[in-house]
Amino acid sequence: MAESEVVWNLSEIFPSPTDASVQKAVDEVSVLAEAFAAKYRGKIGGLTAEGLAVCLQEYEAYLARLHDITLFAELSFAANMTLPETQTLHDKAMKLEAKLDKMLAFFELEIGNLVYNKPEIIQNPALANYKHLLEKLQRKVPHQLSETEEKLIIDKDQFGVKAWEEFQAKWLNTRMFEVTVEGEKKVLPFGAAYGLFSHPDRATRESAYKAVFSLIGKDGEIFASAFRNVCNDWLSTCEWRKYTTPIEASLIENDTDQQTIDNLLKAVEENVGTYQHYLRLKAKLMRLPKLGCHDIIAPLPDSPDMKFTFEQAKDLVIRAYESFDEEYAFAVKDMFRRNHIDATPRYGKQHGAFCASWYNGKSAYVLQSFNGRLNDLYTLAHELGHATHDYYSQKSQTILNTRIPMVVAETASIFGELLLTDLLLKEAKTDVEKKVVLCRILDGAGRVIFSVTARAWFEQSVYEAIKRGEYLNHETICRYWVAARDKAYGDTIEWFDEMLSEWSITPHYYMANFRFYNYPYVYAQLFVYALYQKYMAEGKAFVPKMKQILSAGGSLSPAQIAKIAGYDITPKDFWQIGIRQYEHFLKQLEEIAK
Repeated sequence: MAESEVVWNLSEIFPSPTDASVQKAVDEVSVLAEAFAAKYRGKIGGLTAEGLAVCLQEYEAYLARLHDITLFAELSFAANMTLPETQTLHDKAMKLEAKLDKMLAFFELEIGNLVYNKPEIIQNPALANYKHLLEKLQRKVPHQLSETEEKLIIDKDQFGVKAWEEFQAKWLNTRMFEVTVEGEKKVLPFGAAYGLFSHPDRATRESAYKAVFSLIGKDGEIFASAFRNVCNDWLSTCEWRKYTTPIEASLIENDTDQQTIDNLLKAVEENVGTYQHYLRLKAKLMRLPKLGCHDIIAPLPDSPDMKFTFEQAKDLVIRAYESFDEEYAFAVKDMFRRNHIDATPRYGKQHGAFCASWYNGKSAYVLQSFNGRLNDLYTLAHELGHATHDYYSQKSQTILNTRIPMVVAETASIFGELLLTDLLLKEAKTDVEKKVVLCRILDGAGRVIFSVTARAWFEQSVYEAIKRGEYLNHETICRYWVAARDKAYGDTIEWFDEMLSEWSITPHYYMANFRFYNYPYVYAQLFVYALYQKYMAEGKAFVPKMKQILSAGGSLSPAQIAKIAGYDITPKDFWQIGIRQYEHFLKQLEEIAK
């Protein structure tokens, strides 16, 4: 780590959680919402194309202002969720958002009904900026409820299913774990303990895994209760909204279709042998008869302990992005310059990593727990890819068109990882260093492509079980988890008994009203691996295509975005292109390992 803490500066948004400007903004945005409701409630159906364009522009002005408040509250809370002032602000912002969402619940309903009943209006030149947005709203119409029902759901969820998400995050981030680190007992917060999962010392990894998952397992029935209630709540919602399957809402949200996702998951299932081949090779490189679960993402033994200060990480990520294109690295440099990154692990800080866009600032904020390891370097490169995507889309699109479907929202982040890999392999001084880097990329991509697909299989099996009338206690959920996990890993791994509860730490399973959060990561990984092959073939001629892809934001469908690069994502064969890139890295490792 750098000598001083790396903490983001949120003062560009508001000076502090308790500053009077926050309340002033709350009052202003409330007035905006009330004025908008008075002007448009019950009248959108009668608008001309020109009138609808003005309505959308006014809504965007309100949304951008509200986003300042909710973003500041969420970031303040994520960085220090145990502080009274951040807890108070977060609660206040959640209640404000729920209140205003109820007030403006008519907005999407009325627009949806307008474009559903008068589809020709979507083609009007006055609405050119919002064409694809209106197409997406049109697709939602059959699943919309009445305004009263939509308001009731907002009320129900605010202190209902959303509480499970908050519970899971707070449980993890307010517990301390006793871990033996290189022979020394330490009591660590979750972020620091989790960071040891890729520690070079095998005994330390084992201690960290067992410390985390044994404590989670002791509260297994509590996590099971949360997960069970989230799933059952969602099935009720599916009935109300007339979704034919639990995944349908996710397909609409991700602007994709069942056939494309079926072909994606089939392609992965047909290639699990590739991943298992890598895991067996890694076991040999680690001089083990079989990998333990704590070895899956572990560094190779006797390899250089690739540790990085935050300044070194900064330099590497900037140079990696510059290697693609000098201008392309602008966003990364700007994020560092404006102190928009919070990287220091600490008690009360949210686990994991994320990038949050800030539309009014035409920027973003990144959170991670940087422990100086190679994985942390990759995480930084990844999250700054999200920031790069935000910078390009926010520069080219209005705020409603910066809502990027998850399946393409990972485009710049995974591409950033690949640029970093190129740089590290190029600057590696020995074959041992190259092995370390290749294993890191094969570990990371392998877990996304195959392990995250297992999460999708797991979620599918859970909903099928509920429909059969099974009761999801902790033991039952664990059984389905192991079945899906083993479908991906086969017999290549020795698992600790504590790992039965591994599903419990995945925050996506507890998110309100958004199921099947997993397959978009698989889609993104293979999609970007296919883009990377285009880049390798076309060189600098690919740069403007990449910038066009990122600048599109959510104004085009994922299928249209793929066409910018010359791809058709529908057939199963397309996903095999991405698999080939994974196989390419594997072949490189095999050559060095001979």
